[in-house]
Amino acid sequence: MTPTTGSPASTVSAFTLSSSDFAQGGTIPQAQVFNGMGFRGGNISPALSWSGAPPGTQSLALMVHDPDAPTGSGWWHWIVYNIPAGATSLPAGAGDPKKNLLPKGAVQGPTDYGMRAYGGPAPPPGKPHHYYFRLYALKVPALEIPAEATAAYIGFNVQAQAIGKPAELLGMFGA
Repeated sequence: MTPTTGSPASTVSAFTLSSSDFAQGGTIPQAQVFNGMGFRGGNISPALSWSGAPPGTQSLALMVHDPDAPTGSGWWHWIVYNIPAGATSLPAGAGDPKKNLLPKGAVQGPTDYGMRAYGGPAPPPGKPHHYYFRLYALKVPALEIPAEATAAYIGFNVQAQAIGKPAELLGMFGA
């Protein structure tokens, strides 16, 4: 009998999400901050990369949310779904629909800014806000989402089709 050197769980890589633009828990740079509402940022979506999607992943969905926004339900900053399972990154600026940088088939959902594009941080004065970038592995090749769907509707469908926990990257912004 040959000894084993690890359990099956130890050979499975973790589903991780990172950015070359800011570190986990770090401050989101001015280039990614919203340009409006009193802010003069670049409003460029950050470069994101990921690895370790769980077995059975057929597509991915990215949801960026600020739970600290004083709305009672937070603020949706960026939603992208139907990202092909084979994708491993989004370049900086992919959230600008004019640049056409999203993978083929990926769809941007509406944000709380009222647009289908990335909208960076623009918190009111006070404490720093938390910006959660969550990448979900989905068990379906594509979500069937009506054109008029809200962020909450998309989030419901993402949660219903998610495999395990999302990969998460936290950025901070505000004072």
